[in-house]
Amino acid sequence: MNQHLSQVRGFRFSPNFKFLFLTAIFFLLLTEPALSIDKLFGTCVPRSCGKGPNISFPFWIPDKHPPHCGYPGFKLTCKNQEPILEIFNSKYIIQDIFYERQSLSIVKEGWIDKKYCPHPLYNLTFNYTSFHIDESNLNLFVFYNCTQEQLPQYQPIPCISNQTHHAFARLSFTGSLMNSSNFPKKCQSYASVPVMKDSKPQDNYLEMIHRGFLLDWTSPSCSRCLESGGQCGYLENEFKCFCPDRPHHVSCKNRLVSDIAGATTAVGTFLICLLVFTANFIRKLPPDNSIFFWRKKTNDSRNVEAFLENYGSFVPRRYRYSELKKMTNSFKDNLGQGGYGSVFKGKLNDDRLVAVKVLNNSKGGSGEEFINEVASIGRTYHVNVVALLGFCSEGSKRALVYEFMPKGSLEKFIYPDKLGVSHALDCQKLFQIAVGIARGLEYLHGGCSTRILHLDIKPHNILLDDDFCPKISDFGLAKLCPKRESTVSMLDARGTVGYIAPEVFCRNIGGVSHKSDVYSYGMMVLEMIGGRKNTDAGAENTSEIYFPHWIYKQILCKETLGLLGFRTEAEEEIARKMVIVGLWCIQTVPTNRPSMSKVAEMLEESLERLQMPPKPYFSSPSRSFSSTT
Repeated sequence: MNQHLSQVRGFRFSPNFKFLFLTAIFFLLLTEPALSIDKLFGTCVPRSCGKGPNISFPFWIPDKHPPHCGYPGFKLTCKNQEPILEIFNSKYIIQDIFYERQSLSIVKEGWIDKKYCPHPLYNLTFNYTSFHIDESNLNLFVFYNCTQEQLPQYQPIPCISNQTHHAFARLSFTGSLMNSSNFPKKCQSYASVPVMKDSKPQDNYLEMIHRGFLLDWTSPSCSRCLESGGQCGYLENEFKCFCPDRPHHVSCKNRLVSDIAGATTAVGTFLICLLVFTANFIRKLPPDNSIFFWRKKTNDSRNVEAFLENYGSFVPRRYRYSELKKMTNSFKDNLGQGGYGSVFKGKLNDDRLVAVKVLNNSKGGSGEEFINEVASIGRTYHVNVVALLGFCSEGSKRALVYEFMPKGSLEKFIYPDKLGVSHALDCQKLFQIAVGIARGLEYLHGGCSTRILHLDIKPHNILLDDDFCPKISDFGLAKLCPKRESTVSMLDARGTVGYIAPEVFCRNIGGVSHKSDVYSYGMMVLEMIGGRKNTDAGAENTSEIYFPHWIYKQILCKETLGLLGFRTEAEEEIARKMVIVGLWCIQTVPTNRPSMSKVAEMLEESLERLQMPPKPYFSSPSRSFSSTT
């Protein structure tokens, strides 16, 4: 007997037996909760606010549903017995919900009032991850501050017109974004609002606004769960179908628990063995082994996904990579490329042309550049800022979808050596482009809820439409700055040589702020009017190597500029005005530079009212920094 006991006490389990025993215990613990009766079944039933449609997944009302009954970002509130959806600090009344096609009929709160006068009317674009405007909607454009009393084919808006400034409305059947070809030249600003597809040009514009529009949403489909007798919900960061026995991932018509448990155990055992083997293998590798290349990519992807999660439904529409291949015909038409990657021409389902910028995943800062662009212009809309229509982020594949600009960049129109002609644009057209860029920067610096510093203003990043209306693009180096703060902190200098403000690479001069964009703008304007790079080592005269110094002397001595073949007195006056404004912008000390609002005012003033600035005495560095080219 004692001999047998000693044998038992001396027995040692083999490593394989220990592993299998612990695995069995682990999976028993894992599957045990699933075998219990589901207590969540019956809690996610449709509710209403009193008026309007019944509310069910993906929407939920905090006072009527538990949080697990809805999808993140789809929380509704009840006001005056009507369901209210809040997106980007704006509230919308839900008139109807079409669950099968995942679409809402909504109207902005306050706009349903029959006495509502659209001033100010906000742009409603909704190209967000979870919500986007249904493609069947039409666009109603409202134009403000028009100096013309009548515009053909436009409806006047008497309630916001006065003796000097008028307002008009126009319905667009194309569903496309407004461009300069149909933008009245006598109007200073406009707003775009979607309206129902059955609207007609002869309809009253107020009635169109009162009827609202269709808004589509993106969330897991609930149909299979409902067909199986379950209730849809969201639990533990994933979609769940709540059934009488337990939550399922798709529907209540799943296989027996025993079959699932057996398959789960088999697959789980294999995965654990693989995990143990992989961990053992990696543990024996040196820390700097190339096998760890994936860590950086994984962290980079996690940073991007965390950013998109934080922005929720505020970021533009998210496309799948397969959708990008379809819209670009497998990336057939290459429009250009640089250090950031390549740009391809594409077409959306509504026949809008787009430019798809595919970021180079081998570039170390692609994640940061992607976040910069989405965060900075994802919620902006201005006639002089390129529109970001959507994005794609699938692992290391990242791309940005922009409106297409047929004329390309400003760069190819201002340097004779690239065209083989004296100049492609007349002085008046150059002036209009300069004013447009100034208005765009003015909007970025003061027209958004957060000030946006571009930090890479140059001709290559100014795109032109068919009518040479300029749009600021490429926000890969941008920085966001709260309006209450005057400067931003940067660990490294960024920008393009020839346009970088001196404080960016020499912090003793001052802090990096919106005035850094003013400097870059000034350098660009001087190149536009000079038709050459500001620093030209090939200049015949040594005094002409740095163009700002040479042109300053010409202006000071009141000599004829004779630039770019400008012959008439009117052209000479425009050129002098642009030069003086440019010289003010490139003052070394940031506080001596005007704001972009002041720059826009100076361009509109007469030449006689402009004062001569001090001579610029600082030029950009000759070494390279972080840049998009």
